[in-house]
Amino acid sequence: MHKGTVNIAVIDLYDGAPNQGLRCLRDQLKQASENRSDVGVAFDFFDTRHAGELPDINYDIFISSGGPGSPYDGQGLAWEKNYFNLVDRIYAHNQNGNPQKKYIFFICHSFQMMVRFFGLAEVVERHSESFGIFPLHKTAAGRDDPLFHGLADPFYGSDFRNWQVIQPNRQQLKSLGAKILCMEKIRPHVPYERAVMAVRVSAEMVGTQFHPESDPASFQWHLHQPEKKNRIIEQWGMAKYRQMQELANNADTVARTQRIIIPGFINYACRALRPIDTI
Repeated sequence: MHKGTVNIAVIDLYDGAPNQGLRCLRDQLKQASENRSDVGVAFDFFDTRHAGELPDINYDIFISSGGPGSPYDGQGLAWEKNYFNLVDRIYAHNQNGNPQKKYIFFICHSFQMMVRFFGLAEVVERHSESFGIFPLHKTAAGRDDPLFHGLADPFYGSDFRNWQVIQPNRQQLKSLGAKILCMEKIRPHVPYERAVMAVRVSAEMVGTQFHPESDPASFQWHLHQPEKKNRIIEQWGMAKYRQMQELANNADTVARTQRIIIPGFINYACRALRPIDTI
């Protein structure tokens, strides 16, 4: 780590699986480092699920990635125990009156694990896989939240998951002061509960079920995986596949979300951590 800079730890939960999420995060962190003249930005990656690596609590900002499989895969394993211990320490640090806060963003798989940890809702398997670029609807809290400033309502996000967060525990949310920020797309033709797609636990801790780091190239990468391409065409047809390609290339969908959410989170944290009059 580097003194006099904002130090960011990326917690990799991909378990060694091929992915675009880490590349997208690396690109965004490089851009954050290059764009800020007021404060230095340094970052490190930690292979948590696959290699058991974990950052210590001395970092300023933590970004916890998506990943494959069930959000319960780590139960009973050392890496999950250590991961939850770190989340607990970050939360306790922020609640104990420390003037220098710690900031953490949870993405997809990490979001589901965070919901488990805090007991905010039920985390259950979906009836079928969600894959695509979908509209996300802000709640009243989400319309006021700085995380979504600059995004339309609804806005669009990349969504790849077999699990979902439903049945919010309203009592626990109220106890923590946590807020649901956005919900799954409206689907009046199906009898399923809409999933929770983003939660702010506190001013410093927030997470999304969708992938805000995803850029058009990363979504196209998924579309060009032979198994994925064939499955989409078999289930929904070539017209749906082409629609996904068009959505990915639309500047007002994932590209806009990618430009706003993670960079905004980093900028917000940097301002709080290194307040400078000229910011």
